[in-house]
Amino acid sequence: MGYDKVEVPAEGEKVAVDEDDELIVPDDPVIPIIHGDGIGTDVGPAAQKVLQAAADATGREINWMRVYAGESAREKYDENLPEDTIEALKEFKVSIKGPLTTPVGAGFRSLNVALRKKLDLYTNIRPTYHLDGVPSPVKQPEQMDMVTFRENTEDVYAGIEWEAGTDEVQEVKEFVEEQMGYDDVIHDGEVGIGVKPITEFGTKRLVRQAIDYALEKDRDSVTLVHKGNIMKFTEGAFRDWGYEVAREEYGEEVITEDTLWEERDGEPPEDAVVVNDRIADNMLQQILTRTDQYDVLAMPNLNGDYLSDACGAQIGGLGIAPGANIGDGRVLAEPVHGSAPKYAGQDKVNPTAMILSGRIMLEFMGWDDAADLVRDAVEQTIVDRKVTYDIERQVEDAEKLATSEYAEAVVDNLYDLA
Repeated sequence: MGYDKVEVPAEGEKVAVDEDDELIVPDDPVIPIIHGDGIGTDVGPAAQKVLQAAADATGREINWMRVYAGESAREKYDENLPEDTIEALKEFKVSIKGPLTTPVGAGFRSLNVALRKKLDLYTNIRPTYHLDGVPSPVKQPEQMDMVTFRENTEDVYAGIEWEAGTDEVQEVKEFVEEQMGYDDVIHDGEVGIGVKPITEFGTKRLVRQAIDYALEKDRDSVTLVHKGNIMKFTEGAFRDWGYEVAREEYGEEVITEDTLWEERDGEPPEDAVVVNDRIADNMLQQILTRTDQYDVLAMPNLNGDYLSDACGAQIGGLGIAPGANIGDGRVLAEPVHGSAPKYAGQDKVNPTAMILSGRIMLEFMGWDDAADLVRDAVEQTIVDRKVTYDIERQVEDAEKLATSEYAEAVVDNLYDLA
């Protein structure tokens, strides 16, 4: 298709998908990139440089297609999320973005959420693992190696709510009290009301992705994290539907924790994934006290936000934490952190989270060799104590680098390791 204000690279091929929504990736793909707002102007180009080097070192080439959202889109299109950007992300299947800021009164609750919904990127995946040399608040950060699968379109991110003081919220309140019989739940006076939808469809496709990932990556377990002891018909249903997927769709490849103990005395079959569940508040404790006992976590949206950030704290914070949004035959990688506008353009902040988000993108493209090079080069750079200011201030005898200098150091190590 034609684009209004963006240029499609003259070289390179499109990523395609087969009938099973599996990506078919050429050695010279066109990949859209949104640098992002705030510090995105620094970390976006830094990540782009490292990912380009990883492709080059493994005999491939990425043809970057710059597209726009947020502040850069307002300057170019006078809108936050132009159709050019949506269509490019749809057409070319695999993409990466930096952090975006949603201005007050701009029409979207969140540009990030809008992108996920428009592209049906229903899973937010956040691998959390420790890199040698990164300071951590825990004694054994190397035990943290979890991958969070967070539902991306339902739960609180559905955004169904009514503001206190409006006619609409009063109608909802009266309906809940008079028609549904909850007359002793909502206090008198000002009240805001929200609806939390969790569907069988949304739950099952998320849990399938989590189990498929665990099987493909040789992980031992998938844990369904929920608050079903209280919210029985939403988060409790998430748990039940997740177990249905495990029992009905995977045969001997998957075993539930109950079956494991009732029939096998806790000894899992070889190459099988164990599916279990944990209450969300207890899981926040267990990621600290039993860190090495968990692999893949699958959960509704809000739980996933809390848990993934708590996991990230154990490996050095959100400056290190990568993420990506996954749909059927589509990937949009993005770091977990925000846009931090006060540091914009200072060539100062840590680009590791966006670089490692690109690593997830490379993995989903099937470029595992390039993905491994990215991780190893980032880790070697940190071990060498060549780091940005956030880590330098915590590490003795470290060399403080600018964002761009850090990216260059990672590239140098990448070619040395290739």
